[in-house]
Amino acid sequence: MEISATRSQSCDSNRLASAGSSHLGLGKTAIDHRLKIPKGPRRADRQSEAALSESPPCRTASATVSAEQAGMRLDAFLSQAFPSLSRARAAWHLSQGFVELDDPKAKIKASFRVKINTSVTVEIQARQAPSSSPEAIDIDVLYEDDALLVVNKAAGMVVHPAPGHPSGTLINALLHHVPQLANLSGDETRPGLVHRIDKDTSGLLVVSKSAEVMFELQRRFATHDIERCYEAVCLGRMRQDELTIETLHGRHPKDRKRFSGRVAEGRKAITHVEVIDRSNLCSRIRCTLETGRTHQIRMHLAERGHPIVGDVLYGGVRNHPKTPKTRPEIAALRRMGRQALHAKTLGFVHPISGEPMRFEAPMPSDMQTLVDQLFGVL
Repeated sequence: MEISATRSQSCDSNRLASAGSSHLGLGKTAIDHRLKIPKGPRRADRQSEAALSESPPCRTASATVSAEQAGMRLDAFLSQAFPSLSRARAAWHLSQGFVELDDPKAKIKASFRVKINTSVTVEIQARQAPSSSPEAIDIDVLYEDDALLVVNKAAGMVVHPAPGHPSGTLINALLHHVPQLANLSGDETRPGLVHRIDKDTSGLLVVSKSAEVMFELQRRFATHDIERCYEAVCLGRMRQDELTIETLHGRHPKDRKRFSGRVAEGRKAITHVEVIDRSNLCSRIRCTLETGRTHQIRMHLAERGHPIVGDVLYGGVRNHPKTPKTRPEIAALRRMGRQALHAKTLGFVHPISGEPMRFEAPMPSDMQTLVDQLFGVL
């Protein structure tokens, strides 16, 4: 099945079709139910537990690593030892410096493996309670069946509730559209969410309707069996028509809001870039993700000297020399009020039917206007 406005020529989906019957081993049958999906407490129980454990503005708690827990990732240990912390919240506490270990060789990061008898202390921070309640917000659903749905997210919409964005998110809208999502176990602020894109990035997301489907889709994301292509406009004329950017990925050492490939330790990040067109000041590009790290495309392009237009965090707003050729482009760049990045193509093998599926979302009007003004109307 393919749903598209225009078909991308450079994003190869052939491996997705073959994956359905070979690597993924599902074919056109139901998910292998030998996969054991651990079930957490009911959502209402988790909310009551969080309310009891986090009623004070802030509290300090400690735990000691047992023999059974030795070797666990630090974020996993925190979420097990302190039930009010999800893995995501544990990682946030780590990144913000609210966790201490009495091991002098310890590294305060999510992937650190804890040792037996280590004492771990956490200053558990209160948060503005996010609302996982349904909200009647319009969303663009490109496809839906009993197992999943594919959504074209608008730029400016936050994907899930979090501190600073307690409501009005895509998850709030999805809970109104698909009430059954509220029954899924896991993090109550993001039921059914398989992956994310940034607030100011537009484009495609797949959402699961069951724990089994979510488990299988997350596995495929982890093994890179998902096709994900983005279109972007970056600053500068890229010299190469095609290139692959491969780096490590980790927190920027001086700015915790950013990520960097210039780190001593981190996870591998790979982005394939193809230039579609060039103007006097910019390049229109297609980026295919081999891995999907946070801010990956934004980070990679910025560190190659070509930040995405409008990306304030990564240097995508610049002063340009004004000449008769550049003045119209400068005016167009100033009118772009967000990062010019769009998740255009999403392809995967359906986890139930085994059918290859591929979706394309048209570029939103603000980015299409920018492209037309910089590169001409196609």
